[in-house]
Amino acid sequence: MSQQGPGSSTAISDVAMRKMRSLFASGVTVVTTALENRLHGVTISAFTSVSLDPPLVLIVLANETATRDMIVESSIFAVNVLSDEQEFLSERFAARAPIVNEMFDGVSFHAGVTGAPILEKSLAWYDCRVEATHEGGDHTIFIGRAEAVGIEQSRQPLIYFANRYRRLSDR
Repeated sequence: MSQQGPGSSTAISDVAMRKMRSLFASGVTVVTTALENRLHGVTISAFTSVSLDPPLVLIVLANETATRDMIVESSIFAVNVLSDEQEFLSERFAARAPIVNEMFDGVSFHAGVTGAPILEKSLAWYDCRVEATHEGGDHTIFIGRAEAVGIEQSRQPLIYFANRYRRLSDR
């Protein structure tokens, strides 16, 4: 038996699921990886911390993304938590602005301990090795063990809600 609370009930469909997902305010991250001389990255919001000891994080990537395939092969990734100065990078890695090529031309970054690209001016970053991989429907769930982390406390986060970028306000 299911209970319905206030509001309307919607049938479960791709459209409904996308609408529901858009109503969860989240930080914006770009997951990056490296394999041989190729770099790749993709904007995601499906990221969370899993454990402090050991230091584990979770990311979820669509099965058809090149970044997912490269992470499977390389077993490394970095999660770059974007600052409110990096909206354009979010768009580039989401393929809605000029695409980032395999050498990340025009993108400031440095290689992390694992070799994964760490984006400059990010609010925070996690440099990870894949600890576990799980199937999740049309997505793959990666658990990564953080090998190194960084934070820039003077920056503010980039937020995404209802299909728009937002910024924190002190109001």
